[in-house]
Amino acid sequence: MGWSTRELAELAGATVKSVRHYHDIGILEQPAKASNGYKQYGVVHLLRVLQIKRLTALGFSLSQVAAMGDEVDHPEHSLRALDAELAATIERLQRARMELGLILRHSARPDLPPELDLAGHDGELSDEDRSFATYMSRVLSPPELDSYAELLRSPATRATVDFDELPSDADESTRADLARRMIPEVEALAVEHPGAFEHPNAQDTRTREDVKAVMSELYNPAQLDVLRRIGLGRAQ
Repeated sequence: MGWSTRELAELAGATVKSVRHYHDIGILEQPAKASNGYKQYGVVHLLRVLQIKRLTALGFSLSQVAAMGDEVDHPEHSLRALDAELAATIERLQRARMELGLILRHSARPDLPPELDLAGHDGELSDEDRSFATYMSRVLSPPELDSYAELLRSPATRATVDFDELPSDADESTRADLARRMIPEVEALAVEHPGAFEHPNAQDTRTREDVKAVMSELYNPAQLDVLRRIGLGRAQ
């Protein structure tokens, strides 16, 4: 007596689609066919499907199951590799839960790391600065991100408010005066938060070009001119 594909799937707690997929990727042998042309599965197929389900429930991918073949008595190397993957996944999920907790408690935006969004609340960031922070969250390493968050917590000054409100058609003298007022403030911040101004990709040409491209989209021509004058119109 044999089982049809549907019967095998029901016995194994799988789906017909899964059984067919196991055939397609070569981890389940095709059964013989009865005289009527229908597949007839036996106990060996049932046990193999149960084995596949057990291994995937542990966390093995189907490609890893295929690589094991029939050598599953005690695949120590595969088990240790899987254990390391699961440990990394657990750590990532724990970090995600911590971030979600911060986001929920402080009604923060989910599209920014919480430390940057909360820092932005303190420093009253403009929409442009907040958007640039979104990009920097991708560029900076975790320690540098912490420094950048501290930088964002710096209180707004008259000069930074003037920069945020600077119209695109600001004249030369207005731009020069604003740059002159901002230079000592930027220099002081660079000393206080060096990690926010320097990062491992600083000498990477593509990174510099990407930073300039992002800035050119976010800030108006007058603001970009001021940034160039104070040395921030390029990747640091």
